[in-house]
Amino acid sequence: MVGLSNLHKQRGLSLSGLILALILVAIAAVLGMQVVPAVVEFQSIKKAATDARDRGTSAPEIEAAYNKIAVAGYITSVSGKDLTIVKEDGVYQVSFAYEKKLPLFGPASLLLEFSGSTDKH
Repeated sequence: MVGLSNLHKQRGLSLSGLILALILVAIAAVLGMQVVPAVVEFQSIKKAATDARDRGTSAPEIEAAYNKIAVAGYITSVSGKDLTIVKEDGVYQVSFAYEKKLPLFGPASLLLEFSGSTDKH
């Protein structure tokens, strides 16, 4: 009788629950492996735009400086001509926006929209 009483108190994960949990973890891992590099590239672009703004004294110089930094940093999503360079209150502000489409499976894909600026506001 003591053995039967212990069986009713046992709790755990069933095989189907384990399979479902593994599928969810795999989907999250696949998404993470695709999204993380895109976010890292966005941070690199943002830093490159700030560095280029600090190096240049005119819009063409900022664009050329960004292109040099982008080549060295393997940045391919945004080039110097994609930057919007505006002079506000005697200081150049650099902004950019782009989309990254990540294929998932079949016809499904994930669209990430990035935009950034060197403006502190």
